[in-house]
Amino acid sequence: MRRLTIAALVAATLLPAVASAQSSDGAYCGQLSAMANRYLVSGTSNGGGQPDLEVREATIACQAGKYDRGIPVLERKLRGNGFTLPKR
Repeated sequence: MRRLTIAALVAATLLPAVASAQSSDGAYCGQLSAMANRYLVSGTSNGGGQPDLEVREATIACQAGKYDRGIPVLERKLRGNGFTLPKR
């Protein structure tokens, strides 16, 4: 019984930290996605533009909560094009 109580206390202590990290990762991923989709576009003849496939896939990953897949790609693409990343 004591082990169960200790495990419950540890879980209760860690859950807010994990949730906070996920929400901050989500916000950061959203910022990176917005930057990439605004600035890393290829123009088309009608004046529109689309980001490349990597940026689109990373944006979809962010929207799906797969921040560990989206963030590194977006950071690399933005840095590679001379952009300063937002604070994390």
